[in-house]
Amino acid sequence: MATLRAACILIVFALATFVLLPLQWLAVKLHLPARRRIPYRYHRFVCRLFGVRVSAIGFPVRGGALMAANHSGWLDIPILSGLAPVSFIAKGEVGGWPFFGTLARLQRTVFVSRERANALQEREAIRRRLAEGDALVLFAEATSSDGNRVLPFRSALLAAAERPLTETGTRPVPVQPVSIALVGLHGIPMGRENRPLFAWYGDMELVPHLWEALKTGPIDVTVEFHAPLTIEDAGGRKQLALRCEAMVRAGVIRALSGSQNADPAHPDDALIEAMGEAGTGEAA
Repeated sequence: MATLRAACILIVFALATFVLLPLQWLAVKLHLPARRRIPYRYHRFVCRLFGVRVSAIGFPVRGGALMAANHSGWLDIPILSGLAPVSFIAKGEVGGWPFFGTLARLQRTVFVSRERANALQEREAIRRRLAEGDALVLFAEATSSDGNRVLPFRSALLAAAERPLTETGTRPVPVQPVSIALVGLHGIPMGRENRPLFAWYGDMELVPHLWEALKTGPIDVTVEFHAPLTIEDAGGRKQLALRCEAMVRAGVIRALSGSQNADPAHPDDALIEAMGEAGTGEAA
């Protein structure tokens, strides 16, 4: 039955994806407001289809912002994108992946390299997107973990927050720490030994891992949106990275220990519309 369930999920996923691909391509090409709305609705559907039950604590910051989150694999993409109309910052090689690279480009992912020579250009590309009102998710560990811990945050990845959103310098870039925790399996608390079944890290092959995760689910996930910070609040980029890391780690620990209650909910449509309108005059 687990194999049949996984096969049915993949068939529906493929059909829905290939129906929406041309619509999203057109929305991006024509710079339509739907370029934000389609991925948000699509990933909400994907989470439900895959059996990923998401409980949200707090709300995403409105307008152009960086979200600094922990990362345990491919599941983080539909989880966060199903909660708010976001795009992602990813390493350049992701753009060359078959199929998944196409999905990333259509979600207007900002690709960055590890070469110092490109750092200024990439930083400016991120800043322009923030100034347009986009929310960009940065996985600040620069890698993925097994879901049982939070790795150190890399301060270099927060460089885009050093310059204000406006030329007049009146609006600093808000950086919102976001905790993602895999907390349940089949409705009961998930143990440490089970999280690697869903966390994609190290040298795992993506497709076999995806297949096994679909066979093993459904799962429960807790996402906590923490209070946003700025460079000025923290006193510098390195201090900002440390504070974000501490807040995210504390949120993950609370979620995994069951010491907080989260109501299964998504931000309502009014908030989503407001996020899209901030800074751009467009609906999300």
